[in-house]
Amino acid sequence: MADIIFTPVTTQAALGTDTAGASNVGSSEFVRLHNSADVNTEHLVTLEESGGTDIGTFTLGGHETVIIRKATTDKLFAANAAVLACGVSVCSIRKKV
Repeated sequence: MADIIFTPVTTQAALGTDTAGASNVGSSEFVRLHNSADVNTEHLVTLEESGGTDIGTFTLGGHETVIIRKATTDKLFAANAAVLACGVSVCSIRKKV
């Protein structure tokens, strides 16, 4: 495991819940995603190209946080607005001892 040190570069906001509401999160390359739902509540997150073609999906568990890398034009949406997104700049990664 490691601690990721980052700087927020956008305000945090709920992701849209379909392709029409998808966001490029301020054209960010790195995005911190947090599922604010209860611990046992998983939500699907979809990464898509700017034109709407899906690139991939993954499940984010309740109270889980990840940082993903994407193209600045790629967009994200989630199955539920409990998934919050914030563009970040990754500063460093420190291994836990």
